[in-house]
Amino acid sequence: MAQASGKTWSSGFTFILAAVGAAVGLGNIWKFPYIVGVSGGGAFVLVYLACVLLIAVPILITELWIGRAGGHSPPIAMANVARQGGLSPGPWSLVGYMAMVVGYFIATYYSVIAGWTLAYVFKAGSGFGASEPAAVAQQFDGLLADPAALVLWHTIFMAIALLIVGRGLKRGIEKVVTVLMPALFAMLLLMIAYAAVKGDFAAGLNFLFSTDFSKIDGATVLVAVGQAFFSISVAMGLLMTYGSYVPKDVSLTKSALVIAGADTLVALLAGLMIFPLVFGNGLDPGSGPGLIFRTLPTAFAEMPGGRVFGVVFFVLLAFAAVTSLIALIEPITRFAEGKWHMKRRNAILAFGGLAWAVGLLTVFSFNVWQDVYPLGGIEVFAGMTPYGLIDYFTANLMMPLGGILMALFVGWRIKPAALLEDLTFGSPLLFKAWLWMIRVIVPLAVLWVLYTSL
Repeated sequence: MAQASGKTWSSGFTFILAAVGAAVGLGNIWKFPYIVGVSGGGAFVLVYLACVLLIAVPILITELWIGRAGGHSPPIAMANVARQGGLSPGPWSLVGYMAMVVGYFIATYYSVIAGWTLAYVFKAGSGFGASEPAAVAQQFDGLLADPAALVLWHTIFMAIALLIVGRGLKRGIEKVVTVLMPALFAMLLLMIAYAAVKGDFAAGLNFLFSTDFSKIDGATVLVAVGQAFFSISVAMGLLMTYGSYVPKDVSLTKSALVIAGADTLVALLAGLMIFPLVFGNGLDPGSGPGLIFRTLPTAFAEMPGGRVFGVVFFVLLAFAAVTSLIALIEPITRFAEGKWHMKRRNAILAFGGLAWAVGLLTVFSFNVWQDVYPLGGIEVFAGMTPYGLIDYFTANLMMPLGGILMALFVGWRIKPAALLEDLTFGSPLLFKAWLWMIRVIVPLAVLWVLYTSL
């Protein structure tokens, strides 16, 4: 199947950096390390790695293949691949539309949350106002309660991402990821060294990697399946779009393994960065999302060098966030260029401006609309603000459904010979194993996640 796009990454390494940047986000920094710590440590890591190999990597290869074979944004790529396979393109293009819409709506609230990292770069730089520990933690509540401040940081972050995407593949996305991703890894290592010196590194290691198989049960495996699927950022359209730019001589199978491995490595390194500081300062490691914006700032405010390393930490978060946000915006931009022949600048202004406006629903969900529940009369949606509804429909419903449909499409509707021609597995046995996974294992596992999230 010929690649439909003339645009390609400068190299396979550049593609890897961009794809890892797309997958690595704020969730890797706080959520995964915490899940590891409370779910059996090293035992959970083993279960998670098995889920990555059996679920995340097979669907990642699938999505990258659709992107390269279809050569365009998700709706057009799905239609192209279906047409080339002798199938009706209409129904399958809807799967691509759903993936693109998922990524787009995630971008609307991701920009708001990412804006918090910029606000905290400046808070850390000021030493959090030399406030008492309780007051430092309360600064986050003050930020959420201030819609004007949230709009400001949301606007700045969205503008940065749109500027990068607006400059195109090589002048924008490539240049940024080739600088930000190495910088992110360097800052991670710097922060780990700081945590080892100023924190309780032994306690952090023990929290992350002490192996307790007694905590591994059906619920824990379900968490591992869900985390493996969502952490790699499949079924959002972004990796399919990035796959459309991959040169034919780049192995998608090897790339998928590297992307998944790097994503997991960053998450584990984040744990080695965060938890020694938490334990070294007698703080609560189980504070979830508040760990980043309430708990850790308290530590930075009191530690020697905390002002400098607090800034480094939140710049690191901002870097992780911006590489993810540009990947979320690129699919709809690419689609507008191909479907409606819009200039990239105009597509960015139109769809970026709309994403910013929809993001205001998330902004107000934390303050003036915090008691507004649009679908509160329905039990499953009770207590969900506009932000909660967007998050629920995209992450809990549309993403899993899209992943299942992509796997079934490639596994059952595309001829194996067409797949084998473009994918290099090293042996027919590995190819058959991958095909069996996307035909059976991936749909059943993701269906399990979808069912339990309802």
